Order: sequence, then structure tokens, then C-alpha cells
Amino acid sequence: MANPLIIETPGRGLVDVTGRVRALVRSCRVDEGVAVVFLHHTSASLLIGENADPDVPVDTVGWFDRLVTDGDRHFTHTAEGPDDMSAHIRSILTGVSLSIPVRGGDLDLGTWQGIFVFEHRYRPHRRRVSVTVIAGVSG
Repeated sequence: MANPLIIETPGRGLVDVTGRVRALVRSCRVDEGVAVVFLHHTSASLLIGENADPDVPVDTVGWFDRLVTDGDRHFTHTAEGPDDMSAHIRSILTGVSLSIPVRGGDLDLGTWQGIFVFEHRYRPHRRRVSVTVIAGVSG
């Protein structure tokens, strides 16, 4: 079962989408299986990270800012602004797809784990996320 989510991002940073993904998974009424979460963009990404301490997203964004700098003079692709090519690279490094176990009809995440859309551009965007829940096969 596939369900689209539209995520409004405020600009560069992490947006916790755990609750929205969890609600879709629960509505599918699949007891055991896997949830595949897919982001349909090349300048944002998905990740699982700590969702308890608000310093973790700040530090994550800061680390990526140092790792892949905006407007790097070595970039050839510059037509869409100084944050575009760096956004593509950050997306490649972090990925656009997650597979999360479903147990007891819910996401089987760890205690401090959350699902985040990582917006790599500075301006706000509307991001599309597909969630597909696949039922497990028992033998």
C-alpha cells in the first residue's frame, strides 16, 4: 500500500516526519512487514537520527555545512545557486530511501530514533514522500 506525504520544509534543516509516517503505517493494518519510505527529490534526503535532543539536528546540519560547502569553486553545476550542487551531494551521501521494519502494526524504531526529511536548500520547499508498507510472508 503506497501513500504520499507532502512535507513543507522551512529551509535547510531537519524536519521530523516520524509521526506522519507512523500514522500511515498504522492505517495500513499490516502486523509484520517493512515500510519503505522514499523521497522524490535530489536536493533533500531522508535519515534516521536521534529525536530526543534538539542539539542533534543542529550539530548534524553544522557538520554537513563543513563537509560540503555551498558555492565551492570546484562545482561546475552553478545555475541554480550556490546551495544547489552542495544539496545534491548531501542528498547522495545521506540517501533518499529508508527501509524500516514493521512489528505489531507499528514502526519498529529504537527508543531515540526518528525519521527526518533533511532539507539541503536554504529556501522552503514542498517535498513529496512515498510510504509503501509491504506485509511479511509467514511460512
